[in-house]
Amino acid sequence: MQTSARYQAVFELISEIFKDKMPADILINQYLRARKYIGAKDRRFICDTTWDIIRHRMRLSFDAKSDNPREILLYYLKDEDFDIITGGKYGLEPVSIEEKKSLSELKGEEVYPLNVECECPLWLFEKIDCPALVRALNEKACVDIRANFISRNELKNRLKSEGLFFSLMPYAPFGLRSEDRLNLNNCVCYQEGLFDIQDESSQVAALLCDAKADEKIIDYCAGAGGKSLAMGAYLQNDGLILCHDVDFHRMDVIKGRAERLGIKNLKLIKDVEDTDFDRFVIDAPCSGTGTWRRSVDAKFRLNRERLAELNRTQLEILETAYRHTKIGGKIIYMTCSVLKDENQDIVEAFVQKHPDIIFDNHRALWDKKIDSRFVFDSEKYLCFSPLVTQTDGFFFCMMTKKGA
Repeated sequence: MQTSARYQAVFELISEIFKDKMPADILINQYLRARKYIGAKDRRFICDTTWDIIRHRMRLSFDAKSDNPREILLYYLKDEDFDIITGGKYGLEPVSIEEKKSLSELKGEEVYPLNVECECPLWLFEKIDCPALVRALNEKACVDIRANFISRNELKNRLKSEGLFFSLMPYAPFGLRSEDRLNLNNCVCYQEGLFDIQDESSQVAALLCDAKADEKIIDYCAGAGGKSLAMGAYLQNDGLILCHDVDFHRMDVIKGRAERLGIKNLKLIKDVEDTDFDRFVIDAPCSGTGTWRRSVDAKFRLNRERLAELNRTQLEILETAYRHTKIGGKIIYMTCSVLKDENQDIVEAFVQKHPDIIFDNHRALWDKKIDSRFVFDSEKYLCFSPLVTQTDGFFFCMMTKKGA
């Protein structure tokens, strides 16, 4: 492809992405899948450029003094030779005299408002109330994997023989991390089920669930099954983990993943009727603010109304857990969010409503399961983040139903 055609593709993509209706990764995949003629190098250029613009969207918009995708793209390319990067049959439309004049008048020397510098909508920036965390959530994430039925040192060596270099994670005992951008779908070790792709915070959370083979366990919001699969592996295929999701078909992918990984102790269920669960695991629907390193565009699709709706759902799910957990059982609440509205505020409201629910000591739980020092400032719940644990943002809280 000519350079101008590459940038036309970028323009078409950001024009759709900036409507803030669908996740950028889905739109990019759909776009490229419909254009199989685009070569590998061109695909990489288009993807990298599109994501770079998304990651700096607020600053580019501020500097361009516009939310218009073309004006943002032209500002992004302001130091390039427009005669080379525009024009041609399939290329980006040439820059008009008016556009050149407008660009020449943009100085780009103004001081950014702090939320713009941190690439975060103001209302979310104020809720998080930690500029350093917001900045960290805008950085690129590493590639994290979980060794499956193999020691991570052995897996590390196997991957090295394929030209893939990983280091040991500090907290997850089965975890490996790569700083490089990798496509692992064609990796032999992946195809053989020797690892699964999973952020370290999720790996640790699944381990801290402390599932036991003789317990009655449910993963109530199983989704694609990441934590169910990890717990199944940690149990060495012993016991049984029931997987449920309000959208039963969301769990369709679990079967294929379980087969590849050799996980045999999962069962998908549509209805939850039993009231004697020993361990009720909730990876609750949430804003996903903790995953912005991987889904940087998600912040623009979130609004106050959606957050309030999520809060109501989170409390309703905890009430469901209360009804279905036996006396002495554990209720485990998790989100991939960094917002107190979805984390501390939710579990505190739940415990206040049910005095027979008590917080477990998470320092003791951590020391039991993790061979690294406790790095959190609370024993009531754990708040993972790129600042504290160099992971995605993640919230974990285990509670016990003591009974009246």
